[in-house]
Amino acid sequence: MAVESAGGPPGIGEELLLRRRFGGADIPRLRVLVESCAALCGLPEPRRGEFVVAMDAVAGNVVQHAGGHGLLELARTAKELECRVTDRGPGFTEDVIPDLAPGLNGACRGRGLWLTRLITDRLTVASGPAGSTVTFAMVLY
Repeated sequence: MAVESAGGPPGIGEELLLRRRFGGADIPRLRVLVESCAALCGLPEPRRGEFVVAMDAVAGNVVQHAGGHGLLELARTAKELECRVTDRGPGFTEDVIPDLAPGLNGACRGRGLWLTRLITDRLTVASGPAGSTVTFAMVLY
């Protein structure tokens, strides 16, 4: 699979499938690209659709809350399909992700990250002065 927008080397033991900067207008194209990569990696339905939903939620948060632009990297490891979305926003921690479905506990934010945590096998948030990186992954069966 070809990498879009050349960038840094992939991590040890992973194959970088996609690297793309995006804004709001790019998200529909990202859905198609991520779904295609997930299919080629063998991620079965309905997990493949859930992976795209998670990507859409995280990328949408970047557009809405973190400056409008981000970087998406999609990689395959021996066991997982992993998506990293990086922004230059103010930063946040996993503490903002509600434990209950948003709205049930009075929280009106965090629906996208809550959903992403619910439907993926792994979700991490790393924040620093230059922004945040949300990483999520699904096991390839």
